Amino acid sequence: MFEKLFARKNTQPEPESQEPELHKAIAALLVEAARADDHYDDREKTIIDKALAATCSLSPSDASALRLVGEAEQAGALDIQRFTKVAKQLSKEQKIAFVEQLWEVVLSDNVRDPFEDALIRRICGLIYLDDKESGAARTRVAARLQNG
Repeated sequence: MFEKLFARKNTQPEPESQEPELHKAIAALLVEAARADDHYDDREKTIIDKALAATCSLSPSDASALRLVGEAEQAGALDIQRFTKVAKQLSKEQKIAFVEQLWEVVLSDNVRDPFEDALIRRICGLIYLDDKESGAARTRVAARLQNG
């Protein structure tokens, strides 16, 4: 009896990787952060491309293509929850690194916009990262941007 159970379990197909959906969600959230202040420029696109290349292990051209997918996904979305629902699967360390990327995008223009701050706070809440961790991430990014 157990042999049949284990045999059936071993013949079931492996679930498809969630990686493409995760990558699209990350791209869309980065674009959302860049567009939060109604100013989306080439500098922010470059930062997003670099973040996607690093996070998703992509070539620069593939990262740029993923950003374009993220732009389309973000433009067609009614809210961010469909993206944060997927991003919740990141480990805590990955979530912190992702929030640092979000802060890098929004702080790249040297202006603290209340809409951007609110968006990142909302994203953090939806992916279960607390304000203290987000604040520490913001501080690290601000120091990096100031130093170089």
